[in-house]
Amino acid sequence: MNPNVVTRSSAKQSKVRTRAQQAATEAEQEERRVKLYGGYRSTGKGSIAEAKKQGKLRMSATSQNGTGAGGDQRRSSDFTEVQLKDIFQNAQSGARTVRGPTGILYDERFALHRCLWDTNYPECPERYLRVMERFTIGQLVDRCQFIAPRPATRAELLTKHTAEQIELLAQTHGSQDEPELERLSSHYDAIFIHPTSYETSVLAVGSTIQLVESVWSGTVQNGMAILRPPGHHAMTAEYNGYCFFNNVAIAAQHALDHLGTQKILIVDWDVHHGQGTQRMFYSDPRVLYFSIHRYEHGTFWPNLRESDFDYVGTGKGEGYNFNVPLNKTGMTNGDYLAIWQQLLLPVATEFQPELIIVSAGYDAAYGCPEGCMEITPAFYSHLLSPLLLMAQGRVAVVLEGGYCLESLAEGCALTLKTLLGDPAPRLAEALQPPSESMQASILNCIYSHRKYWKCLQLYELYDLEDYNNTNPQDNFHKVIKCYVPPEPPAQPGRYETRNCYPVQSADERARIQDRLARLHLATDLSFPPDRVCYVYDELMLEHRNSAEKWHPEQPERIAKIMQRLTGDYQLAQRMKRLPGRLATTEELCLVHGPEHVRLIGEVCQSSTMKQTADQYNSIYFHPSTDASARMATGSVLTVVEDVLEGRTRSGVCVVRPPGHHAEADTPHGFCIYNSIAVAARHAVKRYGLRRVLIVDWDVHHGNGTQHIFEQDPHVLYVSVHRYDNGAFFPRSTDADYTVVGSGPGRGFNVNIPWNRKGMGDPEYVAAFHSVILPIAYEYEPELVLVSAGFDAAIGDPLGGCRVTPEAYGHFTQWLSVLAGGRLVLCLEGGYNVNSISHAMAMCAKALLGDPLPMLLPVSGTARTPPATHASCCETLSNVLSVQRLYWRSLCFNKKLPSSEPLLEETGSELIEALDNMTLSERGGTDQQQPQQTTSTPSSSSSAATAGSSGGEQAAGSSKQPSQTLTEFLEANLEALQNEEMFAVIPRRDCPHLRLLRPETAPEAIDTRTPCSDCGAEVENWICLLCFGVYCGRYVNEHMLRHGTGAADHPLALSFADLSVWCYGCDAYIDHPALHHYKNLVHQDKFHEPLVWSYGSDLVLDVVPGSAGRKAGQD
Repeated sequence: MNPNVVTRSSAKQSKVRTRAQQAATEAEQEERRVKLYGGYRSTGKGSIAEAKKQGKLRMSATSQNGTGAGGDQRRSSDFTEVQLKDIFQNAQSGARTVRGPTGILYDERFALHRCLWDTNYPECPERYLRVMERFTIGQLVDRCQFIAPRPATRAELLTKHTAEQIELLAQTHGSQDEPELERLSSHYDAIFIHPTSYETSVLAVGSTIQLVESVWSGTVQNGMAILRPPGHHAMTAEYNGYCFFNNVAIAAQHALDHLGTQKILIVDWDVHHGQGTQRMFYSDPRVLYFSIHRYEHGTFWPNLRESDFDYVGTGKGEGYNFNVPLNKTGMTNGDYLAIWQQLLLPVATEFQPELIIVSAGYDAAYGCPEGCMEITPAFYSHLLSPLLLMAQGRVAVVLEGGYCLESLAEGCALTLKTLLGDPAPRLAEALQPPSESMQASILNCIYSHRKYWKCLQLYELYDLEDYNNTNPQDNFHKVIKCYVPPEPPAQPGRYETRNCYPVQSADERARIQDRLARLHLATDLSFPPDRVCYVYDELMLEHRNSAEKWHPEQPERIAKIMQRLTGDYQLAQRMKRLPGRLATTEELCLVHGPEHVRLIGEVCQSSTMKQTADQYNSIYFHPSTDASARMATGSVLTVVEDVLEGRTRSGVCVVRPPGHHAEADTPHGFCIYNSIAVAARHAVKRYGLRRVLIVDWDVHHGNGTQHIFEQDPHVLYVSVHRYDNGAFFPRSTDADYTVVGSGPGRGFNVNIPWNRKGMGDPEYVAAFHSVILPIAYEYEPELVLVSAGFDAAIGDPLGGCRVTPEAYGHFTQWLSVLAGGRLVLCLEGGYNVNSISHAMAMCAKALLGDPLPMLLPVSGTARTPPATHASCCETLSNVLSVQRLYWRSLCFNKKLPSSEPLLEETGSELIEALDNMTLSERGGTDQQQPQQTTSTPSSSSSAATAGSSGGEQAAGSSKQPSQTLTEFLEANLEALQNEEMFAVIPRRDCPHLRLLRPETAPEAIDTRTPCSDCGAEVENWICLLCFGVYCGRYVNEHMLRHGTGAADHPLALSFADLSVWCYGCDAYIDHPALHHYKNLVHQDKFHEPLVWSYGSDLVLDVVPGSAGRKAGQD
């Protein structure tokens, strides 16, 4: 039989083989995903009938149970309905939703509560008065809708507090017994009670409820409550930290119980951990609590172990509690931005809250004596802006702390301006990269929560085998728990009531005032009168393919968009329309060669258009092609000029033909002139811009734009596109992630290439949060141009991806925070007229500030949204590994431990375990070492103030003998045999011992000396050459950097166990020449000399290769 003849039987066999190969490939990909990234392993297609049966049972259970706790069943039911309707229903549901007013709540009674016995107390009435004064100066109150405050009812207070605590404070109302009020206050940590404390506290709770009700009902779009006393430290049965009743927690519970809210996100950016709020929702999956707070390994107030990253919730609430501990002071805007991009925004996007409440403390703002952080007031706009995109814009901001009056007032003013829809101002100071301490905290949080959130499963994992066999481990993140418990109070149950807060010196206050004044002057808060302009001209409809009626690049593309904007969504009426114009030849020649421009003009007038078009890749010509293409480019220039000249904040260009494939001298891929490239070069040449950002989210790589700017550092080009390992149009390896620009433009080209079809919202959201936004913020653009192709949208015939229209709105809003809001969208591709028209409408709504529909999964279920595809994880990891060389913000592409045994613990538990260990046989030490019988008064005092824990340990030691090393090893013999534990034998022949100079050693070594670089006080080492003290590799790796960075400083001695490590030999070292240094450390730690353990016949001279020989040996 002819081998080219295909029979029905052979076709069937071929189809079976193809399906089998496809299944094998998918199984291999899934196995690789599970190995690299963890997650849930697929059960395959072993039992389709069983899967259907389980699906029917779940649907039956959903219909029977209705809405359950947490709202998961309700959301699942809703999602089933969405699946039965068209794919654009979610976008259409928000078509007529328009931004509402911003509410504001305040009351002069909030200024009554004050400390009677300490006039310098930081929680003072001036906090309220200065904020309101700043609002008045900025004329912000008049732009808001006033919400009348009200007191909370007793029933509302009882939802989160005991009747005893309510009654105790109520009894103080109107009391004039100041000594008694101070005595009562001393029973609580950081509390003062005033005769009006009960009245103002109850008013604060009721006002917060009133704000939440107004936001949820739609009376206002969002709102802010300026009130005091704050609330997030208040616990069920205890006043704490200036707080009596937990305003936010009670309001959140009210929303759950009475308003029908099912999912609430509480973002607590106060610099102190809101332990009261955390405890009240710790087991409730309906409330996601996210706190960023100063911690310093437990040494900062409130000094709680539960404030660390590994406290993730319990029971049904497991995974819904996030703590991001700040383990050093001086955290900057860049540190907080990294928290948002790497953690909060991905998780919140997956959680999809219905209501957001912000516990807005401003004590992380620069100048606050309690926070000691570096957040500038203007940056609060950037923290709040992405939150307004979620929960359909339902955001309530409630004042908590903040004790530098200037930065408090300015931070509140910028927050309210953001709620009102004003653009986030450009930052006056360059962003600093995330600190090493912040990187560790964020990665620790991701490690603790990755099993609960699919958006956090992008990171590769390493196991014990990898850990033992990989060297170096620069890309391995070590997860460390460290908690330093506080000293117990001198008088348990009694707290200071006066002078119990940090005080800044006059010089420090003057320095703070000076910097805040400079920041204020450098921050431009002005914005154009018109929010959005757009351009459209019917001349662009004339360009069409006369020979191929159904060609995808057709006039109906822009006609349908305008129909949506003017009809279904009624957006055009709210935007300023600009007249289109033809681009001049001079303008086109900013990026195109004169010969190219001349050719396009001539070919459109010739009879050989078809033949000429066939010479190019995916091009057709029409007699009106040149005019339409010039109109498209000129119209984009019109919008860019309107934005740059300050008449409009942002713009939308409904233009065709598209342009991003057009090369400098060649039309290509439906594109004639590269409009976006001309606009970028025009902005640089005419307006003197130094940094223009182009984000190209068309599904095809914008080869023309990339090539035009590949050597230009004034334009950063970022493209996210389908690549398929070079097989997808335009089929060039120039679209791969390794292409980063050349010459002066090196590092200013970023490609994010997808290597499979089907990428959707989760993948694009991950690309924005992990790559696009960090780079964009670090670049600090003066103008953002978007090559807005919508052929990655769901339903597009060419793209094969699944991005929803509403997701494009989210992308637009994220980018609009940059450049002071100066953003221009320019239509590129997109060939499903329904997809592109809904998508462009969503982008326009985002620019207008309208609330957008929530992102609903188009696959999976509402309870289990689809995980980011393994191919996406691989692409993003590749991009980060290349681009991190050029962008300091891309520092999170590290492998995480796959299991708990790889987690390190430091702090009191480890210290106690080491202290209880003896290295001799039972009783040996007691018999051989002389017992100390005398002590100086200072040492006695020191011992007495060590705290009750030390006393308890000593008492315990007398009853239960400590474990010897022999007993410890015997007890763990099985672990040793299984190589789960191992012993390390130090080397004796290190050639670097020659470098030691004992005569330069100090007379004493203080083992309590912190790390010279980061101030860490745990796991520190001392260099035996320069005697600098640095932290170990499981803290911030500063000794590792010191030892490997300097060729003549390889030897380091551990304060923890007196071991010596040589970075030159990459091994532990032991030699008699080290005894002198070890003895200095031993005397400081144990107040006695180190016993000589090398015998009596060893030479002390260091001879390479012969260390430890006996005297007289050759």
